[in-house]
Amino acid sequence: MAERDADRSVSQTVRAQLALRDQILSGALRPGERISELQAVETTGVSRTPVRMALVRLEEEGLLEAIPSGGFMVKAFSERDILDSIELRGTLEGLAARFAAERGVSARDLEPLKECLGEIDGLVRQSPISVEAFSAYVALNARFHALLTELSRSPPLIRQIDRVSALPFASPSGFVMAQSALPEAQQILLIAQDHHRIVVDAIENREGGRAEAIMREHARLAVRNLRLALRNRTHLDLLPALALVRTSEV
Repeated sequence: MAERDADRSVSQTVRAQLALRDQILSGALRPGERISELQAVETTGVSRTPVRMALVRLEEEGLLEAIPSGGFMVKAFSERDILDSIELRGTLEGLAARFAAERGVSARDLEPLKECLGEIDGLVRQSPISVEAFSAYVALNARFHALLTELSRSPPLIRQIDRVSALPFASPSGFVMAQSALPEAQQILLIAQDHHRIVVDAIENREGGRAEAIMREHARLAVRNLRLALRNRTHLDLLPALALVRTSEV
């Protein structure tokens, strides 16, 4: 009975966490807006204890900031915050690629990555690329990065990559939808896909340094996407969370 209660509590916490995160990233909750436990209970339909845990987790993710008087406030981000998070992800993913290359992977292990590459090829060759194709790309890109990380065979590293990817705007596809309406969109996706192919080739040929370097460079494409997205805030409907970003520091 105690175990079932614990499982239910965790499930409710995750439910509240996802619901509140969606409210923040969809723009329903604005930067600086205060969120109380009672308000979160009402909006998520989850009881107070798991809501409290969900709010703490969102603070750990960096989406919320605790208020000394009680409750939490939706946090705004500087460009520098996001650039640091992207650089951190690139460093860790580069290490994962190097581990994969140096530890060696079988042809069978690489098959899912190559299949994923083939599916992405079918999307990025469209001209113009549809919004639906961009949505499909987000899922395939996330799968590619997850498969690549698993090839490191390093559970501690995988955990850290998962953590940093959960930081606001730091995920591999954080700005893909925002760039979908921009004229540079297809060019950036083609560059990203070329990076994907190079890192797979480097891993296959056990070139650890090359694999690490390309993944670090690959992450920096997200910096380019960020700056394009911020220059074109007319497309906030595609990424409402951009309203959380301050542009004064960088």
